[in-house]
Order: sequence, then C-alpha cells, then structure tokens
Amino acid sequence: MKHLSTAIGLITPSATMAITDRAKEMTREGIDVISLSIGEPDFPTPEHITEAAIAALRRGETHYAPSRGIPELLDAIAEKLGRENNIPVASADIIATAGAKDAIRLLCQAVLNQDDEVIILDPSWVSYEPCVQMAGGRAIHSPLDPETFQPGEDLADLITPATKMIIINSPSNPTGSILSRSSLGMIADLCSDHDILALSDEIYEKLLYDGAEHISLASIGDMAERTVTVNGFSKAYAMTGWRLGYAAGPAPVINYMNRIQQHSVSHPTTFVMYGGLAALTGDQACVEEMRTEFARRRRYVIDRLQRAGYPCAPPDGAFYAFANVGGDDLAVASEWLEERHVATTPGSAFGAPGWIRISYATSMERLEDAMDRICGA
Repeated sequence: MKHLSTAIGLITPSATMAITDRAKEMTREGIDVISLSIGEPDFPTPEHITEAAIAALRRGETHYAPSRGIPELLDAIAEKLGRENNIPVASADIIATAGAKDAIRLLCQAVLNQDDEVIILDPSWVSYEPCVQMAGGRAIHSPLDPETFQPGEDLADLITPATKMIIINSPSNPTGSILSRSSLGMIADLCSDHDILALSDEIYEKLLYDGAEHISLASIGDMAERTVTVNGFSKAYAMTGWRLGYAAGPAPVINYMNRIQQHSVSHPTTFVMYGGLAALTGDQACVEEMRTEFARRRRYVIDRLQRAGYPCAPPDGAFYAFANVGGDDLAVASEWLEERHVATTPGSAFGAPGWIRISYATSMERLEDAMDRICGA
C-alpha cells in the first residue's frame, strides 16, 4: 500500500508484546499459560500512591498542566536525583513524560539528525533501536562480553564522526547485569573525548541484590553535562499502567524534548503526576518489600535454571533471569510456549541469539510451576 511509511515499515514489531499476545490468545482458548515474558511487577500499586491520585481527581486536577510536568513533581525528582544519585540537576532541567519509554523517544527525536549513529550495548532492550530509527538515526550494536556482560575496549572502535549518542541500561533489561564503575568510567571517557551524548536508562535502579551497587553515569566527572538520565515509576512502584517517567539532563536537550511533547501528548496525565509525587515523597518501605520478594524469587529461579544446565548472566539487578539455552532460542521459546505452556522471550529479540529472558515478576507459586515445566519436576 503506497500510503504507508517506508521508515516505519522497517521497524520490527515488539517481540515481547507479540509473545504476550500469543500467550493471552492461548489463555482465551482455555490453556493454562504461565507468562514469564513481560517486565511488569505483579504487585498492586502501593495504596498511598493510588490515594494521592484519587485525591487529585476529587479536587479537580483534571485539566491541562505545564508541559514539562507539575512543579511539585519536578522539584521532587530534582531532590531525589541529587540525594540518591549524586546528580546535580535543577528542576528546570527535568521533564516528566508519559512513561520512561516516551522519554527515550523524545530524546532521540530531540537530538538525532538523519543517519546520526547511536551505539547500543547488546543485549539491549527491544525498543531502543526503533526509537533511534523513528528519529532517522542508525543503531550501531556493540556486543557485551558474554561472560561478564561488560563492554570491552573495542567499544571505542565503533565511534565515527557520525556517532551522536551511546545508550546504556544498568541494571539491564534483559540480562539483569549491572555496569561496573570501571565500565562506566570508560564510557564517560569516550563521551568526553569524542563529544558524545549518553542516554542512561536507570529504570531498574531500585532492584538490586546481594550488595550490588548502582552508579549513575551522570554522577561521574563532568558527565552531567552530556548525559540524559531516564527513569520512571513503573518498576520500583508497580505503576506500569500509569505511564509516568522522566528525563533529566542538559537544558538545551530537555527544552527540545519539551517542544516535541508540547506538540504530541502535551504532558503526562495531570492526576497521575500527583501519584508520582506521592511515590517519591512517601514511605519507601513498599519498594523494599517488593525488592525483597523479587530477591527470593530470583534465588529460586536462578538455582533451578543452573541446576538444569542453563547458565545465567550475572543477575545483579532488575527482575530477569537471562539463560543460555545453547541453541536456537526462537525454537526453544516456541516449544516452551506451545508445548509446556510457559511464555518467555527469546534472546534474539535483544540481539542475543541462544539466550532466553525469563521474568520472575510473578508469584512464587506460578514460578515453581513454570520451572517444573521447563526444568522438570
């Protein structure tokens, strides 16, 4: 059909959504499918957050808000980034967005010109490359070490005069691994030496295990001047459906992102932002309770997989086990879904053939059933 966009036609559909849709179709057919394919906490949103949004609705917070977000939320984000992440940022250099994913889209559109190159560390989240492509850029993939899941010195070899940005995600979706201080230092040096912007996706920063440390790239040296830190509320506060995220970075970049937001979604949903404010300023015990439960599930799933002969990436954060199935991951994922009725995501979707991502963001009871189906009782 000649009326469709050629550029969008080159973008592949989301593998995670495709598998989730197939699992739901099977469920509608009466099949007991255990879905371990989507990155969504199974916990309800903490009550104090929900109540704050309800209160905002009741007092009439249902109209347009400032395009970058309500001032109270921007102030709370700035305070959080300074206190927890050691990132010096003013509220004027922050934008609230309709989810962290939209922050990434806005950033790519704000900074990329046609055929600008963006380096992505593989395995990587499925939506980075499409966001780059939709903005006219080209994704350049740099495989991480398959044992340590850290970048190597050859990362520098990928930098060309067309390189505009490097995307990092730590803790990682899909691997759960965390970039080390030395890896972050190397990336910071490359960005500084070559005047490259960095996108640091830190959406899983609260979900750390066994003493792992999260370091924000923007806290290193002068990287606050060339890093856009993206985060949100979906994972730490079980707010996936609320669609609320944010980005913080150099004022010129944030201002361009805001121009796009003004002409697209206008701003995040007004009363939702009051829920986000309550999340940041309220009791954080709910975050630790969820993290503790994820840690329990993580130990169980990793142990079962490794005993069954599936080595896993270093599971230092997030809520994924990234297992090496030693063969055709697409065929294995299909067999696990169609024959064993467990939905997972093949590593090929993340640029890592031979691996499979398993989300343990579901109940322990269902995880035990799933592991029996995959690994044997």
